[in-house]
Amino acid sequence: MRQRTFALSLLLIWLVFPSLPAAPQVARVAAAANLNFALSEIAERFAKDRGSRIELVFGSSATLTRQIRDGAPFELFLAADEEFPSQLAAAGLTRGAGVIYASGRLVLFAPTGSPLTVDERLTGLSRLVKERKVTRFAIANPALAPYGKAAEAVLRKHGLWDAIRPQLVMGDTITQAAQFATTGNAVGGLVAYSLVLGPGVAERGKYVVIPEADHPPLQQRMVLLKRAGDVASQFYAYIQAEAARAILRKHGYGVPQ
Repeated sequence: MRQRTFALSLLLIWLVFPSLPAAPQVARVAAAANLNFALSEIAERFAKDRGSRIELVFGSSATLTRQIRDGAPFELFLAADEEFPSQLAAAGLTRGAGVIYASGRLVLFAPTGSPLTVDERLTGLSRLVKERKVTRFAIANPALAPYGKAAEAVLRKHGLWDAIRPQLVMGDTITQAAQFATTGNAVGGLVAYSLVLGPGVAERGKYVVIPEADHPPLQQRMVLLKRAGDVASQFYAYIQAEAARAILRKHGYGVPQ
C-alpha cells in the first residue's frame, strides 16, 4: 500500500512538473584584456544563438598563462600574441596549436586637455619629451602584456624609450593602461585600438592608429585547453565564423582570410 501511494505521488509530481528546463551549459574562457568589449559581445551573441553561456575571465596574457599552468579550470584561451599559447602547447596543456583569430592595432591616445598632439610619427610626443613636459605616459607592462611589448617597440623605434622610461606608468593589463591614458591620469598612452573603440572611450580625447610596421605584428592566437568541453569547442568554432569575425572587425581587429 505504501509503495502504491509513493508511486502515485511521483506520478502527480510528474504531471504538475512534467519537464523542468535544463540549466544552460557554461564554458570558462580566459582572454587577453584587449578583447574586453569585442569578446563580451561575441559571447552574448553566442548565448543567444546557441543557448549556452560563456564565462569570460580577462587578464594579461602572461598572468592567464601562469594560471593555466597552475591548473586554473579554463577550457579555452585567447591570447594577445602567439608566444603564450605556444608555451602552453609545448607544455602539453592544449589540444593542438590553435589558430590565429585576429590581429590587433595600437593607437597613440591623448585625453582632452592634454598638451600631447597625436600623430603617427610621434612628433608631438618627441617634442613634449624634449621640453620635459611629459608627466606620465601610459603603456601596458611589456613583461606581462604583448600590447605593452609592442608599445615598447614603438617607443624604441622613435628613439624615445630611454628618455620617457622614468615617466612611464605601466598597467598590469592593456585595459588598465587604457584607463590611465584616457582618464587624464597621464598625458597619453599607447593602448589597444579595440579598447579606444569601446563605448564612450574615443570621446575622451584624440587618437591616431600606429603604423603596423612600427612594432612586431600583434597576431592573436587561441587554443583549446585539454579540459575543454563541448560548449568551449563550439565557441572556438563560433569565433572563426563570420558573425564573430564581423564583430572583431567592428572593434578594430584584422581577421584572417
